[in-house]
Amino acid sequence: MRIRNKGKRIGGYPADYIVFDLETTGVNPDMDDIIEISALKVQGHKVTGEYSSLVNPGRHIPAGATAVNGITDEMVKDAPDIKTVMADFLEFIGDGVLVGHNIHTFDTNFIYDAAWDAFGKEIGNDYIDTLYMARRCLPELSHYKLTDIAGHFRIETKGAHRAMADCLMNQKCFEELGKLQKDAGEEGPACPKCGGMLIRRKGRFGEFYGCDSFPRCRFTRNI
Repeated sequence: MRIRNKGKRIGGYPADYIVFDLETTGVNPDMDDIIEISALKVQGHKVTGEYSSLVNPGRHIPAGATAVNGITDEMVKDAPDIKTVMADFLEFIGDGVLVGHNIHTFDTNFIYDAAWDAFGKEIGNDYIDTLYMARRCLPELSHYKLTDIAGHFRIETKGAHRAMADCLMNQKCFEELGKLQKDAGEEGPACPKCGGMLIRRKGRFGEFYGCDSFPRCRFTRNI
């Protein structure tokens, strides 16, 4: 199993960040490949730049992947390889905070491996996962796919499962979630163990801070 020295998953609602999304040939970063990368640069809560590219994986794209994202072998045959795309992507994101949906266990692993394999470079950017934000801010939802969250906020979901469309959708979702989080006073300190957000919880002996990554992270602290 590959050990990835990634940045920390953090909480908060920064004004400057980069939203990114990937499409891949499958769900296993040890076996599958990136076939599309898109990103939006946000400054002062406004989109100021974008990057997007298909990627030629040098292999056949499985039918199951095409059924999800619509990307075919024909579409990527003249696209640049992952080394070229990753160089451009890394330049675009710099050392900014990354934002994405379900990136803690998926997208960050793919980009980390791609950067390491291509350049021997680690991606140490801290990141915010909107999946965790949505679970915390929207407990009334029964499902937490990006389209579920967008639907809750009445955000357009057309083009879902293509990288740029998902970036645009998630940037709007992040802004809405950030406002809810701020209004609820839930912007707690960072967890010193995993980098997640410490939020107020009630227990048998009163209130305490607990990590929002529970049960993956069981760090607690007295208030």
